[in-house]
Amino acid sequence: MVIDFKYSLENTAESVSQETRGDVSINGNKYVLNLMGTTQLFDGKKIYTIIPEDQEINISNYVEEDDNNITPSKMFTFYEEGYTYKWDITQDVKGRQIQYIKLTPMDSKADVKNILLGIDSQTKHIYNLIQTQDNGTKITITVKSFKTNQPLAKNLFSFNEARYKDFYINRLD
Repeated sequence: MVIDFKYSLENTAESVSQETRGDVSINGNKYVLNLMGTTQLFDGKKIYTIIPEDQEINISNYVEEDDNNITPSKMFTFYEEGYTYKWDITQDVKGRQIQYIKLTPMDSKADVKNILLGIDSQTKHIYNLIQTQDNGTKITITVKSFKTNQPLAKNLFSFNEARYKDFYINRLD
């Protein structure tokens, strides 16, 4: 899959408002995410965070139990465990009927207050995801294009250290 999206972060109490575009390529649990000038690559075992502006790469082992974030590869299944969910409003967005499902974490200590998952009633694809955190921060990911069965380069999900000779590599394992 290849997904282009708009990412926005807003916290009115802190006067923070950011908006940017991103894209992600997914094959099974592997992914390459490009967002805010950074590339995150997951090859199934390690997460490589490539920060060209700082000429730095962070390499860490993936530990599923520690990961309560919604990763690109879990975007379509994250809600299956750890959340209660119920139907929320249906909204007309630019002529599309978006059915929202409200997800509430079962863990009372979670940073996430709730998540609204918007599904396009016609295509059944995710239209957007709105995550509200306890500190008032709201993160919205709006899908701009969603393409399945895309041809992806065989080495897309492989990290090649030789390509980053001038970068500082920080191994966090």
